[in-house]
Amino acid sequence: MKSSINYIATLNKNKIINDPVYGFVAIPTGLVFDLVQHSYFQRLRYIKQVSMTHLVYPGALHTRFQHAIGAMHLMSMALETLRSKGITISEEEEEAVLAAILLHDIGHGPFSHSLEHSLIAGVSHELLSSLLMDRMNQDLGGRLSLAIDIFNNKYERRFLHQLVSSQLDVDRMDYLNRDSFFTGVSEGVISFDRIIKMLNVVNDEIVVEYKGLYSVEKFLIARRLMYWQVYLHKTVIGAEQLLIKILQRAKDLTASGTALFCTPAFHWFLSQEVDRTNFLDNPLHLDWFTRLDDTDIMSAIKTWEKHEDKILSRMCQRVMKRDLYRSVMSNKPFSMEYIDKVKSRVQACLGVEEKDLHYYVFTQEIHNRAYDPTSDQIKILLKSGELVDITEASDLGNLEALSKNVSKYALCYPKEVGYIANPSAG
Repeated sequence: MKSSINYIATLNKNKIINDPVYGFVAIPTGLVFDLVQHSYFQRLRYIKQVSMTHLVYPGALHTRFQHAIGAMHLMSMALETLRSKGITISEEEEEAVLAAILLHDIGHGPFSHSLEHSLIAGVSHELLSSLLMDRMNQDLGGRLSLAIDIFNNKYERRFLHQLVSSQLDVDRMDYLNRDSFFTGVSEGVISFDRIIKMLNVVNDEIVVEYKGLYSVEKFLIARRLMYWQVYLHKTVIGAEQLLIKILQRAKDLTASGTALFCTPAFHWFLSQEVDRTNFLDNPLHLDWFTRLDDTDIMSAIKTWEKHEDKILSRMCQRVMKRDLYRSVMSNKPFSMEYIDKVKSRVQACLGVEEKDLHYYVFTQEIHNRAYDPTSDQIKILLKSGELVDITEASDLGNLEALSKNVSKYALCYPKEVGYIANPSAG
């Protein structure tokens, strides 16, 4: 009877998830099922994949949970392709690399990248993912050790790490495809299946066979366009910066002794300065972090709409009513004369004190680089057997332009003061 119960329990771990992008996605092993069921991973259901982007593209409400499942599915496809081409991958390696990609974003906090360094200064989501994987590994009796080595690029077979993290990894393939699907921005659609079918391994490196060249070119162009149209859209930038300013105001008020409604987990990070040094020294910080998601932040913002502090309440009202700041974009830095002009207008129209102007007028520098040929190149396997960087193999004149780091500058201020022309706009 005991063995029968165990047999049924094992069968029950063979689940299938119906993904809107790829269709049915299988949970391939008991370990992967246990990881999906873990509270750290389930938390990703409540963290939006693209933060405030839904304020521009209403459909963009998908989550880190969905992305991780999708990336795992693409990893399964990649492993199947490589095996069909004679690349030996053991069952242990397969399970480990699936676990690594499944957990690659487990360290994301509320609103993903938007608040990444605002809640915990100097701590990236990659480091948080690694720390959480270490904890899960202890819970699972060391069954994640190989996955962690692959994730941290410490395993001898380097190509497995490249599938998890590189300039042509399954993470990027999924988020471009998924974010395009949910935003409705067709420029982000990529031929992920074609790219995966063209993958191979040479000298322990992931390469793309020459027949897949055009699909990879389209992948890089799609990435460039998605950043300008979605991730770095001027309204999205303004909304995310407003979110950061709300957090900053809440921290300042808390530090001055003002009591603010918030969940215990959010209060932990509002009431003290947590940075890389003290975060690593105190395990309680990580404990509280695992209880944070978008709902902690949104419940506070909804409540703070009615707070007696006018700066905090007005910023929260703007988020809830989508009454966002105007975002002005420029190809070169804003002059101090223009910034001072905007500040003067805001002071005159809204009666803002000079010490509080940084909540109403702020700038940000943003960067877009679709491909970096100096780091972990995308190698094309020519018919002659030679390996070359994609910029050499491509006959697209603009592909080298995609490798340039393009900077733009955003300045945000309240719309009600009227449009203020930038005389030196680029």
